[in-house]
Amino acid sequence: SDSDDVDHLRTAIPTILTTRWTDIPTILTTSESFFCLFLTLWVQPKTSTMAGNTIDMSMLKQIFRLHLQGVTLLKISQIVGTSRNTVKKYIREIEASHLDVESLLAMDEETLAAAFRKENEREVCRTGDLEALFPFFEQELSRTGVNRMVLWGEYRRAHPDGYNYSSFCDHFRKWRQSRQGTMHFDHKPGMELYIDFSGKPLFVTDPGTGEVRAVEVFVATLGYSHYTYVEALETQRKEYFLEAVSNCLEFMGGVPGALIPDNLKSAVTLADKYEALVNRDFLDLANHYGTTVMPTRSRKPRDKAIVEKAVSIVYSRIFAPLRNEVFFNIASLNEAIRVQLSAYNEKAFQIRPGCRLSIFESHDKPMLKPLPLERFEIRNHREVKVHKSGYILLQEDKHYYSVPYRYIGRKVRLVYTTRRISVYCNHECIAIHARSLRWYGYTTIKEHLSSTHRFVSEWNAEKFITWGQKIAPEVGEYIRNILQAATYPEQAYKSCVGILSMERKVGCDRLAAAVRRATFYGTYNYNTIRNILSSGLDAEPPESDVAGGSDIPLHENIRGAQAYQ
Repeated sequence: SDSDDVDHLRTAIPTILTTRWTDIPTILTTSESFFCLFLTLWVQPKTSTMAGNTIDMSMLKQIFRLHLQGVTLLKISQIVGTSRNTVKKYIREIEASHLDVESLLAMDEETLAAAFRKENEREVCRTGDLEALFPFFEQELSRTGVNRMVLWGEYRRAHPDGYNYSSFCDHFRKWRQSRQGTMHFDHKPGMELYIDFSGKPLFVTDPGTGEVRAVEVFVATLGYSHYTYVEALETQRKEYFLEAVSNCLEFMGGVPGALIPDNLKSAVTLADKYEALVNRDFLDLANHYGTTVMPTRSRKPRDKAIVEKAVSIVYSRIFAPLRNEVFFNIASLNEAIRVQLSAYNEKAFQIRPGCRLSIFESHDKPMLKPLPLERFEIRNHREVKVHKSGYILLQEDKHYYSVPYRYIGRKVRLVYTTRRISVYCNHECIAIHARSLRWYGYTTIKEHLSSTHRFVSEWNAEKFITWGQKIAPEVGEYIRNILQAATYPEQAYKSCVGILSMERKVGCDRLAAAVRRATFYGTYNYNTIRNILSSGLDAEPPESDVAGGSDIPLHENIRGAQAYQ
């Protein structure tokens, strides 16, 4: 409109507010519709329309004056800039009070406000009584068959002078809206990593059968820079989820101060409004990377609005460009996602200067904690008992691992990954082994064994032969013959130990002589050596048995020792 008309109306408003309605056309130079519009805009900022609040007394006088002049309720509401029901309410109050309207118009603002204060206080109390019931009503609405009409009927039976149904619903709606306010979060660089799965899947086609299967999409974004990571997974199962989190941290090159996931089962065992129970394996991952886990409240998407918004953008920046492509495995799908993800992170913001990547490089990345030397692996837990042999059995692999012998008979806890076995007793790590998949095999650390066990664990053919050669060459050769004659060398280990240990009882010379005599006989076992030593035959040459006139006659049918070589 013409600025001169606006200026004229602005200066004429004080005069108009004290003028009878029938005299206003003589003051105005503008049309009636323009005047009503201007007056509405002028009055609205000075008007409070919240439930339970009184309007300005000057406006109240205008309502009385216009009503006295016979102006309709709708026209009055348009002029003063308030609702028709508000106008109607105050007019009814005037009529109910039986006060003279001309007297009310002659009152100053303080006196007029006092006249209506009692009625307003009663209205405020009535509103307060109703709002005190709203938390109970909200709970009742979740029950079968309960709706607002049912609750309003119960309310009116308890409060006969209460609000009608429309006002009841209006107050309840405003009460709910007042509880749905949002809060702005100031995110610090490198602090929060928000984690979620997209609600919609991507697809992979089996090249052999042509079957199309849906795959999950993992999305994570940093709170400050909104730097985003996206990866396709087979399912949301724990092992895939934890692998995706590890991949995300590797992608970002550091560890944020906190991981903020949704309440999915792979991350949270039991969701709770105040203190969720975090999955044990997810806690292990957080401890491995030196960060914390802070799950969002259940069914509160606003707690993670950043990643929710990132998911919606990912739909248009990644899903849409890939919608017509066919992928035969997840690896090729993730390669295509990486290409689109790079473009997404490098795209400039519309309002904020820079892009996700530049803000990440300059602010987030310097604040991230360094990655550990090793990637996280899922840890499995099992309680076992140490065998009397000093070993524990990992039933999954049917493999035995040694523990210090002083823990024999005690219960210990195994914590194992795909590469490592750790053994704990009373929260103290007592053994660490590389994991072996050899069935019924033994992995041993010599220091774990007692002196007796350690001696037995070191038994092998080379050890016994070397031991015998140190006593005498013929003893070493005799031990070699014993081991070669046995079907399994391990069967002869005890015989070798028995023969070699006789050195401490009879000395090297006697043992060597007994071995030479047993070799002459062609018998290779522990009992022969023991009998020779116990009967003193080691002191006589072997040839004396033949020269001394043996009872066994010489005959071509009688074989000698050479027949058994």
